[in-house]
Amino acid sequence: MRQCDLRPLILVRGFGGLDVGDVQASGYQGFNDGTVYPERRGDNYIYEGFVLRAIKADCYSYRDATNVVGYYPEEVSAVPPDAFGFDASILEGTVAMDPTVGARVLQGGVAGTMWVYRYYDLRPRTMQRYGAGLARLIDIIAKCAASRGEQFGGVDIVAHSMGGLVVNAALKNMAEAGLEVGGLVHRIVTLGTPHRGIAFDLLPRWLGDVVPGIRDAANEIAAFDPHSTAFLDVASWFDPQRILTVVGTDSRSYGVRIASLGNRLASLFDEGSLVNNRSDGLVKQSSAQRPGSPRTFVHKCHGGHDSLVTSREAYEIAMRFFHGTHRVSLWLDEADVSRGGDNIGQSEFYLGVSIKPLYVDFELFHQSAEAENCYGPFHDRHLDDPLPDLDTELRRPLAASGDRTNVWAGPDRLVWQGWLDAHLAASGDPVFRIDIYVGERDAFGIGFSDNVVFRKQYYVQAVLGPGPMKLYVHSGERFLGSKEPAGAAELERIAEDSATALVQRAQPSGRADEWTFRTQGAAFAATWRVAMTAEPSDGNS
Repeated sequence: MRQCDLRPLILVRGFGGLDVGDVQASGYQGFNDGTVYPERRGDNYIYEGFVLRAIKADCYSYRDATNVVGYYPEEVSAVPPDAFGFDASILEGTVAMDPTVGARVLQGGVAGTMWVYRYYDLRPRTMQRYGAGLARLIDIIAKCAASRGEQFGGVDIVAHSMGGLVVNAALKNMAEAGLEVGGLVHRIVTLGTPHRGIAFDLLPRWLGDVVPGIRDAANEIAAFDPHSTAFLDVASWFDPQRILTVVGTDSRSYGVRIASLGNRLASLFDEGSLVNNRSDGLVKQSSAQRPGSPRTFVHKCHGGHDSLVTSREAYEIAMRFFHGTHRVSLWLDEADVSRGGDNIGQSEFYLGVSIKPLYVDFELFHQSAEAENCYGPFHDRHLDDPLPDLDTELRRPLAASGDRTNVWAGPDRLVWQGWLDAHLAASGDPVFRIDIYVGERDAFGIGFSDNVVFRKQYYVQAVLGPGPMKLYVHSGERFLGSKEPAGAAELERIAEDSATALVQRAQPSGRADEWTFRTQGAAFAATWRVAMTAEPSDGNS
């Protein structure tokens, strides 16, 4: 993908703590930290961090524009007008452009540029100030595009943790200024943002005394209030479908133990149990989601090594959301658990899936017993017990709704919604792997708590053309690799030979761009429905 196809990208860090001296000394605010995966090979071995990967990537290649704009505690004067031709209003203030650097970096336009928003360089330390600063940065980028006669389709934003709340403050700032927010911001990805607050803020005030200084950054901490419903206001300024919430599920790897203890105690108040810690170590899974917005789960902790902000998964998910060619939805239409229940006690069943794209050994979506985010519990063998409505749950304050968001992602038992990019597939046909897991536990504690009823992998391939799109489901990689690539005609022939059971032709469901396919095991059988729709050219649906 050429740089001119990419919108400007802004990276927004999370909460910097009480003493932000180290944060101010960090050039790229943590987005240059990556992770090594020693068990992997090739391009999957070392993840360089978001910034460097975005600059190096073959398909999505950005240019670093971080030094174009400076952030100051006090206003700076405008540089005298010169031949660079920039709007004089963007050269002064507390968020101001340097025209010399701007002329050099932006000579090819603002498309494909990447900016790091350094809000901790500003004063005072308030969410309102941070939001106004981000709105100012977006205005500078838009005016730079206008000065070059460049079409401006808005910016993309990746925000970690509290950075997502800073983005919300910027959306509010722009809306209250009478600006068309949807034209200035294209899409937003939040990584572990506490949209609905921090759960352990429900605890007694004395807990703040054992966590040194936790309440000192008053205005920022106030934004984590689990009783607030301010997150509902965002939908009046910006289409929530253009916000993807990435939810971390690995609480065990997070280094701040007091946060995990707080989340467990919050679960005690919600559920009467200390067993569950459905969080990324700091932010509850239910808080990292927001009503009306798509969500995805990754088995990463909130911060640190191989976390939401330093993992390859975050980069891959964000790039597909911003630039993907197809939106994919997966529903469970029918299910039957024929074996695996307890003869004594009370069986509870759980369903989870994980999604990986071909050629990238990292998940776009993850559910597992360890992550505590599988759908359920179900007591009916057809997995059709009524579960709470996710959107209804997410519209309530965190303090009032508890932790019940391990429910369907949408109506009709929607399991997953995500984005794929045909440009990244060698054949131009998107392929993704589905890992399906069905587990059982005894709710009475008499039997086992970790029985596996079903676990199997399938590969879904979309053949885009010529002609109408077709969908095939493979039981292995044999006809997807370079050794035995199979085109549409060959896939049709293999699918006709039912004895091979290697390739299944998904059947049209009767609805546009939707297909159904079957999965079968000794103890579990299901019918799944897949929709794969092309994204509009402007990326907004």
